[in-house]
Amino acid sequence: MSLVGLFKGTGPSGFGYSSTAEQVSEGVDLAGRTVLVTGVASGLGQETMRVLARRGATVVGLARSEDKVREAARAVGVDAVPVACDLAEPASVRAAVQQARDRAGALDALICNAGIMALPKRQVAHGVELQLLTNHVGHFLLVTGLLDRLAPESRVVVLSSAAHQGAPSFGVDLDDPAMERGYSAWKAYGQSKLANLLFARELSRRLPRGQVANAVHPGVIWTNLGRHMGSPLQTMSGVVAPLFMKTIPQGAATQTWAAVAPGAAGLNGEYLADCNVARSSALGRDAALADKVWRQTEALVARL
Repeated sequence: MSLVGLFKGTGPSGFGYSSTAEQVSEGVDLAGRTVLVTGVASGLGQETMRVLARRGATVVGLARSEDKVREAARAVGVDAVPVACDLAEPASVRAAVQQARDRAGALDALICNAGIMALPKRQVAHGVELQLLTNHVGHFLLVTGLLDRLAPESRVVVLSSAAHQGAPSFGVDLDDPAMERGYSAWKAYGQSKLANLLFARELSRRLPRGQVANAVHPGVIWTNLGRHMGSPLQTMSGVVAPLFMKTIPQGAATQTWAAVAPGAAGLNGEYLADCNVARSSALGRDAALADKVWRQTEALVARL
């Protein structure tokens, strides 16, 4: 257990910082249920896929190629329905929506897990800064394309992050989606994670009764997500990770809990951390901003 885990107990759910995806789903029979998970090629997505499949779910796994999904599933000893999806390419996302429709029935849960973090230099595709495009816009296009395939009591889980608190003071600026007015790696990442949170909040309001959407902070975990952050931090992470970071099974716990655990069934429009309801930033609770981001994102994807 990490040092942080030693000082953090469980919350009202009975789970907490040190809980793993296996622990939070123990006893949950997912036979006959279908869960779509993005970013299954490694890290949290791969662990989430593994645990859900072991509980009996049919997992529709999304990664940049079908081969990556197959390799990741084979590596952890499970099967998955492979779908290719590059979240930074709208055509690829739209193709993935159609493939998911063709290859799976109704979705009982949809977990928006994939993402990129802290690109040291501004990168733009389709007129949108790449973190915002991948983390938020791509998932927005995917989820809204599958809304009519959600089961009556389905759950949508969107990975945000405590890093949403580092977003610019204005929140999310979709009037400048390319961040031409100034780029900071962490502010750009924070903006994308705030957009994820606001998307989940607004989606929860728009979904029909019975369907829910929540945002998740998985914790601080060293995965491939940090591959852009440079060798000094990589070296340091090898020393401090066992002391201060969650393991991948722990990091996958909250999204797994939100997606399938009976104790999370009544939650809607919440920000979750350590398998319990948490408090986001004030911007993350701004309903008017959430509505604005939704409408602006709709207009943006219509042009892509």
